[in-house]
Amino acid sequence: QVQVVESGGGSVQSGGALRLTCAVSGHFFSSYCMCWFRQAQGKGREGVAAIAYDGSTSYADSVRGRFTISQDNAKNTLYLQMNSLKPEDTSRYYCEVTPSTRGVKSGGYCVDRDGYWGSGTQVIVSS
Repeated sequence: QVQVVESGGGSVQSGGALRLTCAVSGHFFSSYCMCWFRQAQGKGREGVAAIAYDGSTSYADSVRGRFTISQDNAKNTLYLQMNSLKPEDTSRYYCEVTPSTRGVKSGGYCVDRDGYWGSGTQVIVSS
């Protein structure tokens, strides 16, 4: 059974930085797409960044140049380095892994979605 656990959230001031971590266990996918998405209270799901098994990446326009997605295949871990944080980045951040060969698409999304995700980690950015 696949388990996804996000960590690294917290409270920071505007302009600060956080590094989110997503640990995946329970199954190995040779082809996959992993992404970070966020969902603020009362709002819909918003793509943030995605990375496929071949290393291709995609970012939402709102975070490009500030956030960096990366992965450590040996550790089955996904990261999101968030710099120059803004109050509008305040949200709950989720990691999702989906078995897929179709890679990423624009806007920080995987082509295929609705795989496995965790309970998220809260990020609060104060002005």
